[in-house]
Amino acid sequence: MPRPIRSRKKRSKKRGRPRRKVCPVCADKLELNYKRTEVLERFITERGKIVPRRISGVCAKHQRKISLEIKRARHIALLPYTVLGE
Repeated sequence: MPRPIRSRKKRSKKRGRPRRKVCPVCADKLELNYKRTEVLERFITERGKIVPRRISGVCAKHQRKISLEIKRARHIALLPYTVLGE
């Protein structure tokens, strides 16, 4: 009885862990303040959600500070909670 033909999955040559992201707040020495919306907008999506750490590469300390400042800016209407009309 003939053996069934199996497709072989191609494996990538680059193995191991991906390079660790550097915290942009630590690296650029950004000042996190609810009044500086241009800085905070880097850490929210176009729909208004806060970007998680694993995607943005921010350290835990600064992620807590970012989320607090975004919530403060939303509360006084400097940043939107959501995008209207979608």
